[in-house]
Amino acid sequence: MDLNDILTLLQQRANRPLSLKEIQETLDLSAGERKAVGKSLKRMVKEGFLVQLKGGRFALPGKVNLVVGTLSVHRDGYGFVVPVDGKAQDVFVPARHIRPAMHGDMVVVRLERSLRTGRPEGRVIRVEQRAHQTLVGRYLTDHGVGYVSPADPHLRDDLLIPPGATGDARPGQMVVAEIEIYPGHSRGAVGRITEVLGDAADPDVEIRIAAIQFNLPYEFSPEAMSEAGKVPLQISKQEMSGREDLRHLNFMTIDGETAKDFDDAVAIARLDKGRGDKGRGDKGYRLWVAIADVAHYVAVGGVIDKEALQRGTSVYFPGACLPMLPETLSNGICSLNPQVDRLVMVAELDFDVSGNRVGLRFCQAVIRSRARLTYTEVAAVLVEEDLEARSAQQHLVGDLEIMRELTELRIESRRQRGSLDFDLPEVQVHLDSQGRLENIVRSERNLAHRLIEEFMLAANEAVAAWLVQQREPMIFRVHEAPSEGKMAAFQEFIAYFNQGISLPVEGVKPKQLQELLARVAGQPEEHVINHVLLRSLPQAYYSINNLGHFGLAADNYCHFTSPIRRYPDLAVHRILKQQLLGRKGTKQSSEVSLEEIARISSTTERRAMDAERDIVDLKKCQFIEDKVGETYRGMVTSVHAFGFFVELLDVFVEGLVHVSSLDDDFYQYEEERHRLIGMNRRREFSIGALIEVRVHKVDLDRREIDFRLVEGKNQGLGTRYEGRGKSRPKARGAKRGSRRENAGRKRS
Repeated sequence: MDLNDILTLLQQRANRPLSLKEIQETLDLSAGERKAVGKSLKRMVKEGFLVQLKGGRFALPGKVNLVVGTLSVHRDGYGFVVPVDGKAQDVFVPARHIRPAMHGDMVVVRLERSLRTGRPEGRVIRVEQRAHQTLVGRYLTDHGVGYVSPADPHLRDDLLIPPGATGDARPGQMVVAEIEIYPGHSRGAVGRITEVLGDAADPDVEIRIAAIQFNLPYEFSPEAMSEAGKVPLQISKQEMSGREDLRHLNFMTIDGETAKDFDDAVAIARLDKGRGDKGRGDKGYRLWVAIADVAHYVAVGGVIDKEALQRGTSVYFPGACLPMLPETLSNGICSLNPQVDRLVMVAELDFDVSGNRVGLRFCQAVIRSRARLTYTEVAAVLVEEDLEARSAQQHLVGDLEIMRELTELRIESRRQRGSLDFDLPEVQVHLDSQGRLENIVRSERNLAHRLIEEFMLAANEAVAAWLVQQREPMIFRVHEAPSEGKMAAFQEFIAYFNQGISLPVEGVKPKQLQELLARVAGQPEEHVINHVLLRSLPQAYYSINNLGHFGLAADNYCHFTSPIRRYPDLAVHRILKQQLLGRKGTKQSSEVSLEEIARISSTTERRAMDAERDIVDLKKCQFIEDKVGETYRGMVTSVHAFGFFVELLDVFVEGLVHVSSLDDDFYQYEEERHRLIGMNRRREFSIGALIEVRVHKVDLDRREIDFRLVEGKNQGLGTRYEGRGKSRPKARGAKRGSRRENAGRKRS
């Protein structure tokens, strides 16, 4: 029996809710189907496609003025229900109508009209599925009554801890508590403490809390560790058999100073006349991108493989990492450490003198990295031309200079086809040897970063293009074009700066946006236009459907270059290996399809990004906590009806100037122009404006920093009024949580 038959019956043929018996009789089912329909109805109710009413009758939610979906509670108390069918609009739920639900629960809400505004809103009438069995928070007491204040700001109500249920917890400690009684309409939740984590300021406790809050696997199972312990620490001659020996090439790794797992190594040669292979060009460059052959060590369907898929990606925190693979693999035999033999998958790519790819080949190989270089060391050689640095790496200087040539050609080649490059800095948290916070700075990209990014992009694109030619299913990294509505709003916004783009019927092209970014480069409005464009683009994700990559202007793109720390890359490696061996079929395991891998990988990626951002926000709050009262120069990075966020220029920290603190006027939010404007004095605050603020308050638990405007001359003037053509300090801010697409070093 098809579940669509039930949906069709309740949607088109039934004019009222139906009982199980009525559904069975109306659909004219066989004896076997009559037994199965009850289970199907229960599953459809559990998944939110149906609701079960009093008397055991079933109906489509919309037919009875109900909506089923996931509740997202704002930290200010109100919430929204996101319908499970993805078709209806989100439903606003006032704070007074949220109980007995909690953030993340699947709920049933009844649609009502607000008595105050007349607008539609929801009231939670039932919780279908609970999202939380436990919560993490701070144990506190008040007049002898114990309770846990949740660390997650979306969970606004405290959890009552009765006498005898506190375990060994002391007031002020962070704990894990099990919810024994969920909240009702007129009472709070009750629970018991099951684990004491320790002091909230302990960096290890911070990571443990993040792992619990974001459902990150924290430790590997004993079975996975046992399996990892059986992996040999060195490569045998038998393992090298049948592989190409590329140990004669000058492979090198280039990573950050603190990196421990090295996925990729690169080598290069100039193709002079007569050196090229037949049909692959005879002048230009040959680039070898060697990627750790993780698939050789991680068996399909094994314990490590299953736990790696569950993790999806390594999660990087300041001074700590939750790896996707056990460290004996990620930092050991799979890591391309210097001066040791390693098994790799190699993309051998030929480029002409303009930087266009003219040939490709893939193989399984063994290499030996000649050096572990850092971005700083490479920049010293290529950018600063430091004599001491060049002397220390004299055996690699020539290759690095050829790499610089190819990098510059590749950048121009991608620019010509319309690839977007916002080149925005990211936050870098500096810790001392004891793990204590020292500073928060901008991590500016230099030529060394661009070099590796371009080579990894080239390898990712080449692998995707070749596998597409083989006509085998695979996992793509896709980035869809922005919606027509988003681009229409963006077009309206940039018209405010006398800029424009045409919107073809078939949709905007990346080259149009790239040309716009080039036009505004160096202009006063550069930062604001870059920022708003970023917000107008959708998020990249994994899919078995080749939808192309809009941001890179690439028809074929996948993730191949980071199998140590991204599961989709490992899946692509397995597909590539199968093709090289001439075997058809891309089965990853007996249990998980490629489509499921893509879905899980997209979900775990977003989970990791949220957790990483949360810890970085905590570190920012900790850094600025003792600076309350100090003043800083900053730039407005986003504007909302409730206020605007300001990013400090000297410290990479962002905080909110709430509209309620602007007491000189009544401010109205103009969404289409991304600005707040005073109704009387016409004073405005818009993205890109440079202002001076004072640190007013820091809330570590809510990860919030509040600023107050320092009144003075020209405070709050928008970017348009600073004078067209006049210079402004180059924008150094970055959109919160933004990620630039590159080689696997960053996620988008």
